[in-house]
Amino acid sequence: MKLKETTYLTLSGFKKIFELPKKQKAQWIIYQDNKPKFFVDCFQLEIESNAMMNNLVLCNKTPIAAVLELINKRNNINLSIPIVSRIGLKKQIDSKFTELELQPIPENWLAYSL
Repeated sequence: MKLKETTYLTLSGFKKIFELPKKQKAQWIIYQDNKPKFFVDCFQLEIESNAMMNNLVLCNKTPIAAVLELINKRNNINLSIPIVSRIGLKKQIDSKFTELELQPIPENWLAYSL
């Protein structure tokens, strides 16, 4: 999968974030332990974990952050979606395209969250 790796300068220092070149509303790059690990596309329903995330996020109208928090508690893991700057002060320093192989979130983590 081709991702855009962008380096931002924030008040807390430099921060590298992986982003989708053409992001849609129901697509996220999920980080595990501060590294990009999973890709969720709630409209790609042929993948079972994406269909489960569609139910959790879109059908139940639950924010993705709340769903990840529930998954984290139940499975004792650290999933997150990175935020560049909490107060909005950021400056893009560098940007390049990178190939990364991201997997869907494991179904067994989602089964307990339903």
